[in-house]
Amino acid sequence: QVQFVESGGGWVQSGGSLRLSCEASGIIFRRYIMGWYRQAPAKQREWVADIISGGSTNYAASVKGRFTISRDNAKNTVHLQMNSLKPEDTAVYYCNVGPPNEHWGQGTQVTVSS
Repeated sequence: QVQFVESGGGWVQSGGSLRLSCEASGIIFRRYIMGWYRQAPAKQREWVADIISGGSTNYAASVKGRFTISRDNAKNTVHLQMNSLKPEDTAVYYCNVGPPNEHWGQGTQVTVSS
């Protein structure tokens, strides 16, 4: 059974930092591109960043230079370090493979106040 469990969200003031984590199960983790996605209120879910097994990364223009994605293939985990957070980063953050499948987790809420 494919499962993604996200954690690490919270409330932070503008300019602050948070580190999100995601543990994946039910997949051969090292074979997959892993991605972070987010959904803000009344908006479509959007791609944030992804990382291939070897470590190469890609970022959405809105987060490039502020967010860093990383992975630990031995622990089936993927992380998202978020620095210089802005109110527009407020959203529920999800991890999934890239491109995503239908097995979305509960996500973790990130709220950035101005």
